[in-house]
Amino acid sequence: MRKASIITTALVPASLALAVGAAPLSQTVDIYKQPDPTMLLLTAKQQLGAPAAGEDSQTLSGEALYNRDKAPDSMLYDKPRKVIDGVWSAIGATAPRTYANSGHNNNLSFVITAGGVLVVNAGDSYLLAKALHDEIKKITDQPVKYVVLENGQGHAMLGSGYWKEQGVPVIAHEHAAHEIEENAYAILDAMKQQAKEKAEGTAVVMPDKTFKDKLVIELGGERIELLNLGPAHSPGDIMVWLPQKRLVISGDMAFHQRLLPIFEHTDTAAWIQTWETFAALDAKIVIPGHGDPTDMATVTRYTKDYLVELRRKVAEVIDNGGSLNEAYEVDQSAYAHLPTFEFLAKRNAGRVFQKMEFEF
Repeated sequence: MRKASIITTALVPASLALAVGAAPLSQTVDIYKQPDPTMLLLTAKQQLGAPAAGEDSQTLSGEALYNRDKAPDSMLYDKPRKVIDGVWSAIGATAPRTYANSGHNNNLSFVITAGGVLVVNAGDSYLLAKALHDEIKKITDQPVKYVVLENGQGHAMLGSGYWKEQGVPVIAHEHAAHEIEENAYAILDAMKQQAKEKAEGTAVVMPDKTFKDKLVIELGGERIELLNLGPAHSPGDIMVWLPQKRLVISGDMAFHQRLLPIFEHTDTAAWIQTWETFAALDAKIVIPGHGDPTDMATVTRYTKDYLVELRRKVAEVIDNGGSLNEAYEVDQSAYAHLPTFEFLAKRNAGRVFQKMEFEF
């Protein structure tokens, strides 16, 4: 079997593990074959917020959004689905982390090759990581060789302790590692309060390896590129680019089925600039950080175009001598069908206003 190799422009060891909090679990392999489903690209109607077959007729919000669970027999919100040959994703809830969704509110994707499996995102907890691993072992007998963190957020990194117990190295961008070092204990405490017994075994650990701009993994004949293209949603955002498949696991660079959140540290102007480099990859399939697999046109509409439009409208408020309260009221109704709109839209406008005041 061909050994995996790593090529990187700036690969350095990260800090040692801070803590590991549970005993190793069985790695019994349970293999079955699944039929080849068609590619999970959404139709134009679905992209505009219409439900998929079998879904509720209206956009989920409120109680339904927070308490829905597609896989009640698993810690996972939904079990992995095949996107194309060799690429699978367990699509998370569009709601924020809740007890009902077990913190599975982002996409947990994986790439299966003849030389092993690469997992994107460790998951929000030890038990969620184990649940994902259990599903991977039902799909393939190939071992997991790497876990990659798309950023330093809790649902990307809190499950790292499970993977390290399995002997799997965890890889992240150097800025994401810094975020974990600075914030992970507070994030873990908040998760434990909400997740209760579902947080069992979860502990803070640091990534095993970090990189700066680009890290290339050759695994089972597949070239897998880990890319940091520049500032975007949060520090240390990376994407996983499969050039042979023209597929990108974009992480939080791209959104389309929930309104994107703008954090205090988000630089929206830089995100728009970084987008041009992202678009130049010319990906045919995009697995975003949240939501179903789609295409570049769709994520452009709901990410770059949203940022450009919001900045334009906030700039008009500033140019007219308007206040923060006026910025809160700028029209974002074109995105009102998206889950999370009701509690993110005004906050996004306010944060853009506060940043843009200093750009003029």
